[in-house]
Amino acid sequence: MDLRICRKLTALAFAAAALAGCNTTQNAVQNVVAFAAPPEPAPVAPPPLVEPAPDPVIERAPVETLPLESPSRSASLGADAVEPRYGSVYGEMRDGEHVVPAVKLSQISPQFLRKNVAYATKEQPGTVVVDPANHFLYYVEGGGRATRYGVGVGREGFVWTGDATIKNKQEWPDWYPPKEMIARRPDLQGKMSKLQSGEGMHGGPGNPLGARAMYLWQGDKDTLFRIHGTNEPWTIGHSESSGCIRMINQDAIDLYSKAQPGARVVVLGSRGAQPVEKLSQR
Repeated sequence: MDLRICRKLTALAFAAAALAGCNTTQNAVQNVVAFAAPPEPAPVAPPPLVEPAPDPVIERAPVETLPLESPSRSASLGADAVEPRYGSVYGEMRDGEHVVPAVKLSQISPQFLRKNVAYATKEQPGTVVVDPANHFLYYVEGGGRATRYGVGVGREGFVWTGDATIKNKQEWPDWYPPKEMIARRPDLQGKMSKLQSGEGMHGGPGNPLGARAMYLWQGDKDTLFRIHGTNEPWTIGHSESSGCIRMINQDAIDLYSKAQPGARVVVLGSRGAQPVEKLSQR
């Protein structure tokens, strides 16, 4: 309340007391002063304690767990085609004093990489079957299965068919090209040297026969054809050889460990194929 108003009210109270005489009690003055005095402010309650809101719970989507893959089976090849782990199968490997380089898989069609497949045949386990038309070689196993390899085969005029036997086999073999080949490829002459069995090339990574060779005979006669490795793996799946059966070096090493001397080799018929004895050139 305004201070001037309070003073006026107090003066009026004292005047009233004077008019009323000595019987006027002090209460009258107190009542007027109480009326004139500003009211005491009401106590202010302290604000209620507010609990801090908890951190929001973030809902996270469940993490999808993918099942582990079983051994690779190519749907395009059928559920019975089992592929090994190619990164290790075709990786670099040390073989005796030589190193077999890793295969650039991008240079070879996947269908020509090694696989274990179902294979119906009348041939006995341990037999080698070559399918030149499709560029496959099968090593027959028991239980209706076979290991299938991609191969390179003879170009036109060098395609043959018939049965043969693995007479012997060699690791990192020397190469003795027939004189007909030297005549067609005079550039090879400079790479030849005098070896134990004649003019040839020492075995090694640069040798066209690669890491392994299996020599095919018919009876007591050398056919001059071989199943062998190659330092040109990009030719697998093609018909570019002079009649020999080419394999990726790692595959030739694998077949070499399975096929034994005396094993039967069957080369199936294909377009333009001739018996060995009718081939006039190699």
